[in-house]
Amino acid sequence: MGPELTPGAVSVEPGVVAGHAADQAPFGAVGDALALVRARTVQDVQATLRLASRLGIPVVPQGTRTGISGGANAVDGCILLSVERMDSILEINTGEQTVTVEPGVINQTLKEALVPHGLAYPPDPGSVAICSIGGNVATNAGGLCCVKYGVTRDYVRELKVVLADGTLTRLGHRTTKGVAGLDLVGLFVGSEGTLGVVVEVTLRLVPLLPPPLTAVAAFPTERAAASAVAAFMATGARPSMLESLDRHAITLLNEFGDFGLDAEAGALLLMQSNGDGHRESAEQEVAAFAATAEHHGALDVAFSTDPEDSDALVATRRMAQPAFERHAQTHGGGQLLDDVCLPRMALPEFYDRLETIRERTGLMIAVVAHAGDGNVHPSVFFDAQDPESTRQAHEAFEEIMDIGLQLGGTITGEHGVGSLKRAWLPRELDEGSRRLHRSIKDAVDPGGILNPGKQLAEL
Repeated sequence: MGPELTPGAVSVEPGVVAGHAADQAPFGAVGDALALVRARTVQDVQATLRLASRLGIPVVPQGTRTGISGGANAVDGCILLSVERMDSILEINTGEQTVTVEPGVINQTLKEALVPHGLAYPPDPGSVAICSIGGNVATNAGGLCCVKYGVTRDYVRELKVVLADGTLTRLGHRTTKGVAGLDLVGLFVGSEGTLGVVVEVTLRLVPLLPPPLTAVAAFPTERAAASAVAAFMATGARPSMLESLDRHAITLLNEFGDFGLDAEAGALLLMQSNGDGHRESAEQEVAAFAATAEHHGALDVAFSTDPEDSDALVATRRMAQPAFERHAQTHGGGQLLDDVCLPRMALPEFYDRLETIRERTGLMIAVVAHAGDGNVHPSVFFDAQDPESTRQAHEAFEEIMDIGLQLGGTITGEHGVGSLKRAWLPRELDEGSRRLHRSIKDAVDPGGILNPGKQLAEL
């Protein structure tokens, strides 16, 4: 690709290229890429896009490829453009409480680097230990504590982006306030590499989060737990975490490791509160949660003030997907992980409708959820070698999205559209919105080379 690229950045070796051709999405289409560019500098990204734009070659931007929607999957004849090796923390500004990073920085690595400065970056996807900030920006990732602290978009001050023709541009402001021009940062966050390639991110930070108090409530049914969530959040509560596990998730976690979860419960809620930074307010919020849980039929509510207990419970919640993957590997190999976000008041009805899908198909569908946000993650398990089981699983996956839309929700809360859900995006967006999306894409990427076949492809 010419002398502008860092030596060794390009690989056309078939095994290497194929090894980078997909993210973690099951059953997503994966094309044959021409080459892999492992960029180390902004100039590497610019040179790649200049060439691709001139020759009309598709470019698929990639981070650590931990996504599960197919957003980083290769398309035929494309260049895979990885920014994983652009992984430097460029500046920690304690005075302004900001940090500037390259896109390949791992979320957990950033968090650990901020601790000595008394600062925190709150967004914490379940894959926090392996996902990159660039990927988080691309999908507007959320996580376990976004119920109180918000999602990636809420923290992005400024982006440096390379456009389809290789132009490097700065979007946003490093200042606390700024309304000069349109909110292009908000437009690019969540665009999944379809509008440009992010090469630098400046994030807003907050003071180090105080240690939380933790409560765990066991319920006889998913509906009872969901009703408790809706009622508790309707009081104006601001827990720092409110997660749920259904009966199948509890079973699979207990099979995976010695987590000591109540095997008799129909659902568990994991709640944390750090109040307004003072222990008394956190205690009051935990007590209010316990009262709400008991009012909605909780079988038991347990408390802990021990940070080690809190860490262990959160670690258990983060092990849900590995536990699900183990179950899938040993029971037919099939898992479809959905990502529907609903109004919290609709959660009880969602679980009722989900149960009818289980009863009709006989499939195991396990659910973990960022319940305080209404963001549910149902995993549909099936026998990938059995065509009928596979067909039913795909129908169930789509029916879950349909139920989400019927109840006033969205087809994806944080995982992204990618290729897995692109056919569903037109069902959520009205014609005016679709026209805006198409116009913006055509204006920013007139050659249509940036991540074709993803997100905007069906519009």
